[in-house]
Amino acid sequence: MIGSLLVANRGEIARRIFRTARRMGIGSIAVFSEADADAPHAREADLALAIGPAAARDSYLSAERVLEAAAASGAEAVHPGYGFLSENADFAQAVIDAGMIWVGPPPAAIRAMGRKDAAKRLMAEAGVPVTPGYMGEDQDPESLAMRAAAIGWPVMIKAVAGGGGKGMRKVDGPEAFGPALAAAKREAASAFGDDTVLLETFVGQPRHIEVQVFGDAHGNFIHLFERDCSLQRRNQKVIEEAPAPGLSSEARKALCAAAVRAAKAVDYQGAGTVEFIADASGELSAERMWFMEMNTRLQVEHAVTEAVTGLDLVEWQLRVAAGERLPLTQAQIEISGHAIEARLYAEDPARGFLPSTGHLTRFRMPSGVRVDSGVEQRGAITSDYDPMIAKLIAHAPTRLAAAGALGQACRSIEVWPVKTNASFLAACLEHPGFIAGDFDTAFIATHMDALAAKPAPSISPAEAGAAALALDGVGSRLAAGPWNAAAGARGWRLNARPLETGQVYIDGAPAEVPMAFSPGARALLAADDEAVVFGGGCAYSLRRARRGGAPEATASSDGLLRAPMPGKIASVLVIAGEAVKRGQTLLALEAMKMEHALTAPFDGAVADVTVKEGEQVSEGMVLLRLRTAVSAPQ
Repeated sequence: MIGSLLVANRGEIARRIFRTARRMGIGSIAVFSEADADAPHAREADLALAIGPAAARDSYLSAERVLEAAAASGAEAVHPGYGFLSENADFAQAVIDAGMIWVGPPPAAIRAMGRKDAAKRLMAEAGVPVTPGYMGEDQDPESLAMRAAAIGWPVMIKAVAGGGGKGMRKVDGPEAFGPALAAAKREAASAFGDDTVLLETFVGQPRHIEVQVFGDAHGNFIHLFERDCSLQRRNQKVIEEAPAPGLSSEARKALCAAAVRAAKAVDYQGAGTVEFIADASGELSAERMWFMEMNTRLQVEHAVTEAVTGLDLVEWQLRVAAGERLPLTQAQIEISGHAIEARLYAEDPARGFLPSTGHLTRFRMPSGVRVDSGVEQRGAITSDYDPMIAKLIAHAPTRLAAAGALGQACRSIEVWPVKTNASFLAACLEHPGFIAGDFDTAFIATHMDALAAKPAPSISPAEAGAAALALDGVGSRLAAGPWNAAAGARGWRLNARPLETGQVYIDGAPAEVPMAFSPGARALLAADDEAVVFGGGCAYSLRRARRGGAPEATASSDGLLRAPMPGKIASVLVIAGEAVKRGQTLLALEAMKMEHALTAPFDGAVADVTVKEGEQVSEGMVLLRLRTAVSAPQ
């Protein structure tokens, strides 16, 4: 067995791998960037080594620096986790060439499945059904536009080297193809260093169903059944579950057999995921499921497979990498109950899911479900890495029970001041369509307004009273955690001034109910003039009214387009003097590994542009100025 293991990753997946390594008696070695010097994964490892600046390209994506750390630590094996270098065949080969064990598939298998176009051709040869489209080398924009028209609108543009929704665009017609292609290529080049794309026919009601496969060095191949990952936003998975609802035993058998054929075609070893797109316009059947891609690594959503099979997939990875046979045969693996996973992101649904950064004054996760998190209270969320900060997994005898438990868990999350999608996740899990299994990958987009809306505050007199204490400066100790009524409540009661109607604003809106102090509330003192109350997965900011009216607010239509978060200007699409329409994309900002379109808030003209492509910008920085009257620039 492996004696020491370096995890070439960060966050929750590094902590997850270390957990299994400790249980197996394997020494754990972490690497960390300057931004992660005090991160949990670095503190929890037996040994931790610095590998460079915060930027991923100079640390976690630097094969040279990771290999130097592995050599310096004396690591016997390297586990890449997911993301970063996990599907980099050259890095895998370099690990092997350095005399270390690579915890992953052979480099040849990574290369075979690393590009979507080549992988699809290989799968077709192996008898695995593939989605119709164009997978050629001709990348001329005009030629690709002609091929897209020949396939028929709408079409999907996909980065051949990518995953996670990056470099992917749905295009509904010829007029939108050029801008979508350019954006997809920019995003692909930034994320993967390769802007090559393929085209696929668009499946109108698609379900995303994937199969977990394993292979060993002794020629054994098995599957661990399927997962449904159809609840997505911008092609990024949000909620995953196992098994897939509505999939018959016959369809499951055929789908899993196709996945095993795919693994055998590349002599696969270790953990892998074969992803299929299924037509959900009718009953799910094997005839309407097509291969999309194979992820040659562990998946974020592997936890739901662990829950329904009772197996530790990281342990399997380590045993296979050490040369052992697969621990079980196919006949010994069964499904027990149902598991659902929700990805908690640092983002603000009320602001179009913009990533949110900052220090975690409050970070409280629920009990009763599995929580894999990469951060802790008093830690920080930066714009350098992916905005996923935790994942929550519920396992129960039935799908309904699992969804109920996970929804309740999401509503009990308390995070401040960083915004999260906790209430959005709960709304998805509680939606009648999801509960009924009536969904496809467009589910979130279809119901976005209802799912993303922040629930109206439901603040009890007890909570409002605790906030009154905080605002009066009486409850300063609340900053350490939820208010404990047993801790001096009577003395605080005497010192508190009740908050009457009109004297307090909740998220900038005047409170409509009188609020008096009562013990037992949850309130967090965030600043001298602000208290926070949690409920339903949301955080509500309470402030006293300033003299002269409500708390100050920034107008959204002042003509100044500001950066909503730190990032890099990916493209500037307008010039000074140009007339623009409300909703027109003016700039694209790259942040947290995604490209965000910044649009005009009203019809007008560009007065001036203050940034250029490639420029790094800070949150709140003015990027350009609009004026309502269309005229020549001054």
